[in-house]
Amino acid sequence: MTSINKSSSWKALNSHFKKMKSIHMRDLFIKENNRFNKYHIQYEDFLVDFSKNRITDETLNLLTNLAKEAKLEDWRDRLFSGDKINFTENRSALHIALRNKSQKAILLDGKDIMPNVKKVLRQMKIFSNDIRSGKFKGYTGKKIKSVINIGIGGSDLGPAMICEALKSYGAKDITPYFVSNVDGADIAQTLELCDPETTLFIVASKTFTTQETMTNAYSARTWLLKHLKDRQSIKNHFVAISTNGAAVDKFGIDKENMFEFWDWVGGRYSLWSAIGLSISIFIGMDNFEKLLNGAHDIDNHFKDAPLNKNIPVILALIGVWYINFFKFNTHAILPYDQGLSLFPSYLQQADMESNGKFIDRNGNKIKYHSGPILWGESGTNGQHAFYQLIHQGTEVVPSDFIMPIHSHYSIGNNGNEHHKILIANCIAQTQSLMMGKTNKEARKELKNQNLDENMIKILTPHKTFEGNRPSTSILFDKLTPKSLGRLIAIYEHKIFTQGIIWNINSFDQWGVEYGKQIAKLVLPKLIEPNETSGFDSSTNNLINYTKKNI
Repeated sequence: MTSINKSSSWKALNSHFKKMKSIHMRDLFIKENNRFNKYHIQYEDFLVDFSKNRITDETLNLLTNLAKEAKLEDWRDRLFSGDKINFTENRSALHIALRNKSQKAILLDGKDIMPNVKKVLRQMKIFSNDIRSGKFKGYTGKKIKSVINIGIGGSDLGPAMICEALKSYGAKDITPYFVSNVDGADIAQTLELCDPETTLFIVASKTFTTQETMTNAYSARTWLLKHLKDRQSIKNHFVAISTNGAAVDKFGIDKENMFEFWDWVGGRYSLWSAIGLSISIFIGMDNFEKLLNGAHDIDNHFKDAPLNKNIPVILALIGVWYINFFKFNTHAILPYDQGLSLFPSYLQQADMESNGKFIDRNGNKIKYHSGPILWGESGTNGQHAFYQLIHQGTEVVPSDFIMPIHSHYSIGNNGNEHHKILIANCIAQTQSLMMGKTNKEARKELKNQNLDENMIKILTPHKTFEGNRPSTSILFDKLTPKSLGRLIAIYEHKIFTQGIIWNINSFDQWGVEYGKQIAKLVLPKLIEPNETSGFDSSTNNLINYTKKNI
């Protein structure tokens, strides 16, 4: 296809941008009293307010035309029909099947995959219930109290984020831990907190060969056997999520405790699968099912809603507007809920591993920006860290403010004092970023403080805020399994939409694989005694210096 930046819709947007780039949102709000009414979408308890963005009706119409010219609707159909849209790995991207709560079949190569999906969900339910009830016991007959998930990337970030977010739903007598880093400190410090007689390890590796995961798994096994002295104890303390039955059996894990995983599930989309076993153990399978239900709701919304009323599509299009026309190449995720403290990290992988690419689907180098640099922190912590840059920095950072209306925790005066302060801060940040503070307003404020004229002159430029800094607010009733499922799915489909517009494959990750390839070449050189000379001078000397001092 013709490069999207050569399309008629892209050219129309470029012309429109020249008119829009100097317009201030203050003026847009003055001109349009009903601006909020025009630029928000409500889906049940989810309210997405995108009125504080540098857009007009014309902007959205042109962006929608861009999506249509990129054939988004056709690609969306291909995603849901099981086409192998991940063409570099010859795979479908059917994570939507993992949360398919309809009675409809989902076909892969002509075969309905839903019976296998439901089979694994049943297996997860039985096992989770057995752990939670104490029916499944450790080798010495004690109830499992610690669950250590050993994985990396999507096999770690998703489950860790969910368990943190839904802690209020978690079992009080079970503690989940997550080990991903091959740095020995990660596994060693976790094991210090656990009792081998009451610890269950979940080894999450599709191939059961992932270097970081298996290194940690073998260290965990050594620790267990050191204390329990019997190889048979592995069957009571290890389960596997994998496709490699032979390797799982060789490790010592009972085949009954191996949970199936399919190659049409990408790692960063895998929390909905058996990779979510740590989630279902911690919050219970009923709540895990509600998580799936929430995501399925958004799958249907994304599939059926018109583009101009479609939450993931609108978020994606506004992102394209900023990245490709304003050249705002960074994006902040700012959840005002402590439970969502890991959500920015989770979305970093989901977005940057998906769309951080410079080669299009045709194998050509693209001549426009693709995925943004994504980062963030929970509010109000971020306000006392990097919000200074968001308000007055030379980089404009479009931001998503995410906030539940109600908290699980009643604390402070009237039981909601803390949460009202949190809400006030969230809303105030979006308003101040949009409005800013003019030189005249800053001067008046300082004058009211009875400062002398010289001090007013010195302070005024420092107290001035340009404003016109865009944000989107996503509000929902409460952080529940269902609402969290919806929130994650919104971003999944946003990422997919942007990938389609940029004509890139959002489902492979060759950049991740390349670094691992080189690591396999470096490791033997660190072990052998001879001086290394096979790499560039910097790499050779880093290896040799390390060998001398290790």
